[in-house]
Amino acid sequence: MTRAQRRPSGFTAVRIRRHATGLLMAGGLIALSACGSGDDSDGSAKRPVPTSSAPAPETSSASADTQKQAKDTVLQAYEDFWAEQVKAYGQADIKGTNLKKYATKKALGRAMGDVLVMKEAGTTTEGAPTHKATVTSLTLTGDVPKASLSDCLDISGWKTVKTKTGAVQPFPSNQPLRYVTTAKAERWGNQWMITDLTPNGNRTC
Repeated sequence: MTRAQRRPSGFTAVRIRRHATGLLMAGGLIALSACGSGDDSDGSAKRPVPTSSAPAPETSSASADTQKQAKDTVLQAYEDFWAEQVKAYGQADIKGTNLKKYATKKALGRAMGDVLVMKEAGTTTEGAPTHKATVTSLTLTGDVPKASLSDCLDISGWKTVKTKTGAVQPFPSNQPLRYVTTAKAERWGNQWMITDLTPNGNRTC
């Protein structure tokens, strides 16, 4: 009697201061039954009957969903941070804003420093910058989840004005109006915080 063999068939430079892990097991093993002894009445040997292929394991999308949700939350925190920063620059003061809710460490220190310089210079800002940010890296493991972002910041509609007169201060001749800004964020409890913001004035976008 012969036996069939089995075969395994991813700023603020204001003018002030300028898986896919492929599942290779998707093809199941095909088992061939052993042929019987002797011949059939017609003289032909029995043919091995293949069993049904094992179903491919289901691929869970939970991990991808978690990553997407986290990225969306990071981006929202970044937008909220910018809204509060613009508000602070518009009055040359962080009082009455929620800047400390969304910024900390270097990002908060930079914003507070800019506000101080503006207050001493008697300037504020009008309008707001526009940006298109993306999350370039995301780590949800460890004690403190972290993320990095890249933004194409457009400050052409964000004017610096003299507080007393409202006179618009011109942009320096070498000031790019669209440039890359990078940011870092950390999740503290349930809140993502912007911890660092770095303008890259030599990288236009």
